[in-house]
Amino acid sequence: VHNEVRTIEERAQKLRELLPELSIAVAHGQMHETQLERVMSDFYHQRHHILLCTTIIETGIDIPNANTIIIDRADRFGLAQLHQLRGRVGRSHHQAYAYLLCPAASAMTKDAEKRLEAIEAAGDLGAGYQLATHDLEIRGAGELLGQAVEALQRVEIPDVDGPLEAVTEVNLHGPTLIPEDYLPDTNTRLILYKRIGACEDDQALREMQVEMIDRFGLLPDPVKTLFLVSYLRLQAQRCGIKALELGAAGGHMDFQDNTCVDPLQLVTLVQEHPQDYKLAGPSRLRIMQELPSLKDRETLARQLLEKLAGDLHDDAA
Repeated sequence: VHNEVRTIEERAQKLRELLPELSIAVAHGQMHETQLERVMSDFYHQRHHILLCTTIIETGIDIPNANTIIIDRADRFGLAQLHQLRGRVGRSHHQAYAYLLCPAASAMTKDAEKRLEAIEAAGDLGAGYQLATHDLEIRGAGELLGQAVEALQRVEIPDVDGPLEAVTEVNLHGPTLIPEDYLPDTNTRLILYKRIGACEDDQALREMQVEMIDRFGLLPDPVKTLFLVSYLRLQAQRCGIKALELGAAGGHMDFQDNTCVDPLQLVTLVQEHPQDYKLAGPSRLRIMQELPSLKDRETLARQLLEKLAGDLHDDAA
């Protein structure tokens, strides 16, 4: 497993030089569907000795003859991914082996070291539950500790019973999901929902999109909308907006108490477009535009958030 399409052919060439007597096939999500299907079929029927691929094989691939997997830069994968990839071998009565290649400990993060230790230790029945517990220990507890440290640095008493952070809700009243016919495996869909929701910036979202296209193919419309809503949520969080809801008959935008948006900017927006916007109390902007299609709502949400974010940048300058 070499999870970089950009360099996968170069890696294949090096392997062919090292192992000239073996047939090596390459598979990744950017290949044409018929070409990818042919490569996988040939590997299944043992016409190739080695399959060099991306994480496209993480789910849905059952090749009983495959008894060894080598995962390059295993420190870059999450626990769930490593567990899924490891499960691609050993699917028959033959002894199977999984080799995880990683750099020296000094070149890895502490969390990466913990993930590798956890995957190495969890090799028995029930490993999935053990790994989920380790994942909580590695990430969840760290987030809680980070919240407490930040509060103490502000000379405040940590609220350990409260949520880790304010959650912004964006609802465009359209399908935002990973369809089953695009990705049948329920566990993988749940993992991807979690990873998309955990993206902290636009770049992380773009990388997730590229990864999904690489692994599963072009994104269907509901997945595109899922990523758009995730992007809008990030924009809204930066502005201190706690909720944005848009439907066919309009919607509303709710602001946090500590929002960065200047109330005078909202007053100006309402004065300039009184037929479209109205202030409803100190923390809500009512949107009174007809938005019959999902595309209309997407466009307005983008424009409104970009305007508010742009005003913030102008004020900072």
